[in-house]
Amino acid sequence: MNAKDNPYIVVLGTAQDGGIPHSGCNKCCSDKWNDPSKRLKVSSLAIVNPESSEAWMIDATPDFSSQLNAITSIHGAELKGIFLTHAHIGHYTGLIHLGKEVMGSELMPVYAMPRLKSFLENNGPWSQLVALNNIMISKLQDGEPVKLTDHISVTPFIVPHRDEFSETVGYGISGLDREIIYIPDIDKWTKWKRDVREIVKNADVAILDGTFYENGELPNRDMNDIPHPFIEETMNLFNESSSDEKGKIHFIHFNHTNPAHDEKSRASESIQKQGFHIAVEGEKFKL
Repeated sequence: MNAKDNPYIVVLGTAQDGGIPHSGCNKCCSDKWNDPSKRLKVSSLAIVNPESSEAWMIDATPDFSSQLNAITSIHGAELKGIFLTHAHIGHYTGLIHLGKEVMGSELMPVYAMPRLKSFLENNGPWSQLVALNNIMISKLQDGEPVKLTDHISVTPFIVPHRDEFSETVGYGISGLDREIIYIPDIDKWTKWKRDVREIVKNADVAILDGTFYENGELPNRDMNDIPHPFIEETMNLFNESSSDEKGKIHFIHFNHTNPAHDEKSRASESIQKQGFHIAVEGEKFKL
């Protein structure tokens, strides 16, 4: 395979479900409403295979239209399927663009865990996408890889999170000789039966939940009810890890209150000084 045809992952967005600026926020988002350069799309990745000009999206976000356009116009690929992580609004509601009101797609493959598959099939308006053959849902199983090409496979794995309507999964994406881990949403690392340090150790890149930087970020709200691992907690967990291990980690899924998404902030500087990274829209990782 020619090097220019090697598959890669590209970051399509880095914000939490509501994006940045965030609806109803005129405080920390006040300088972003009239400045497009400060806007962040909702977290999503694309798996791109230049050899066949094909791409697969992980999560269908509220920014689906512009993210799909990036796949087709910037990366010159055709969307061949969508892998969903769970049923929170920033991760699946972009599917609506596949319906008759917009694209009217035909049997777009959508990969979902059993509860999420059932949720989509039995609740409108998503059930209409199924009934009209706009989407074709393939059922995923925990730990079972889906082979996309001879060189690319995607493996879901269950993670603990608020599961009102579906399971929540992260993904292991394997390519020619590299593996990328993607976990945009998870509860505290201590709630997971697996050790994230081992997950990172066995991967080449780990794109992890960075929703909040530290406790107290949300005024007048008990953050124990929002049990994402704070970036500070994750960095402390990897405090004894080597610089190579830390360098694999890229934080993503930033809430609008999280100062880490601003490269000039104290939080951003601290993350990078300690050897970690902040995911950036358009960033590529070879597979």
